[in-house]
Amino acid sequence: MTNPVVTLITCADFPHLDPDEAGLPDALRERGMEPRIAMWDDPSVDWSASDLNIIRSVRDYAGRRDEFLAWARSVPRLLNQPEQLEWNSDKHYLRDMQAMGLPVVDTVWLEPDSHYTKQQVHTRFPAQGDFVVKPVISSGGRGTGRYTSTDAVSRGDAVAHAHDELENGHAVMVQRYLDQIDRTGEISLIYLNGLPAYMVQKEPLLHPSFKPGDVVQEEVVRSQRATEEQWRWGEKIRQILHAYMRKRYHKDALLLYDRVDLVPAGDDDNQEFYVMEVSLVDASLYLSIDNHVDEFADAIAVRAFW
Repeated sequence: MTNPVVTLITCADFPHLDPDEAGLPDALRERGMEPRIAMWDDPSVDWSASDLNIIRSVRDYAGRRDEFLAWARSVPRLLNQPEQLEWNSDKHYLRDMQAMGLPVVDTVWLEPDSHYTKQQVHTRFPAQGDFVVKPVISSGGRGTGRYTSTDAVSRGDAVAHAHDELENGHAVMVQRYLDQIDRTGEISLIYLNGLPAYMVQKEPLLHPSFKPGDVVQEEVVRSQRATEEQWRWGEKIRQILHAYMRKRYHKDALLLYDRVDLVPAGDDDNQEFYVMEVSLVDASLYLSIDNHVDEFADAIAVRAFW
């Protein structure tokens, strides 16, 4: 029996994978697999020659989403699956999650075909507190801005930001900025092959001075053991997500990886959480923290030797 070939898929900005994943090829090799690295838009790659093709550092997909999804549909044995990538690469998926009963931050959706004037955009922003404006198709926080509703200059910048996105044909989401993010940051629960794996806690990223166009570099504060309450919420989300995938696509929809980002809904110990994001495409899995690369390599081996 030959060693299964596993191709890790990246982009031109990270031809050797994201630095966080630098140890992954060696970890796969230690488990009897033959790792390869290829850029998703390289026309010379024969994807059918791999036993498994795994999406990883495809940071440029958002600007070329249609092209990326057309490519994904042509690739055999791709994980996560093309239909899952299509659903998750447009943040309208949060409306689906809210409809399934999950707590999502209240969001105003601005669609380009509504042809909003700047005044109409202005009236759809919150009257108090900070808020966030971002395109519904983005990766790594690109195109995201944090603004203050009661500051005339900041609010004007937000109007210009949203209107420019809409004029360029991009749908926009507007969300109230949660103050508790500045106090506690976010937590990310990582699931591998549908099972809980580990948790990391991240510092707040969108400081008031953050402008659209800045590249968000997620900084992990630490890897730590999730509380029972945090895993309880994560498990609720995981069950709903996997059930939705099976119902929607009518086939084995087991996710190789998914990352669930949560923020406490308050400051109580016994609290609920808002679902900030579920990442199924180019999600950072923080593999270099506490050697989680071994856990991901084990999860890949399960699928490669399935």
